[in-house]
Amino acid sequence: MLTRLEQILQEYFAAGQQLRLGLPSVQYCADKLCLSPNYCGELIKKLSGETAATYIRRFILQLIKNRLSAGKSVTQTAAELGFAYPQHLSRMFKDHSGLTPSQYIHMIKDDLPSA
Repeated sequence: MLTRLEQILQEYFAAGQQLRLGLPSVQYCADKLCLSPNYCGELIKKLSGETAATYIRRFILQLIKNRLSAGKSVTQTAAELGFAYPQHLSRMFKDHSGLTPSQYIHMIKDDLPSA
């Protein structure tokens, strides 16, 4: 179930649906899994210990981290992932990671070995 949900989320972003539809919702994922949103949420909570919305946000947070680690700016990342404004990405990132995107970028740069 969780593997299928990950696949749905990966396909959603790979197809660029976030640019037309915005960030994926529990409703969208439930529809793709042929489940009701409530049952989908219950299953995800039982399997992962997280709400469905939190699980989806954690997936998106990892996408953000991957792009920032690859050297993309917050503005580029926000546009690629379907955020209406870079500030929305920054707020979500800080709420769920405890760091601003800039702090995260500085942290990973400090962890890189010197050449």
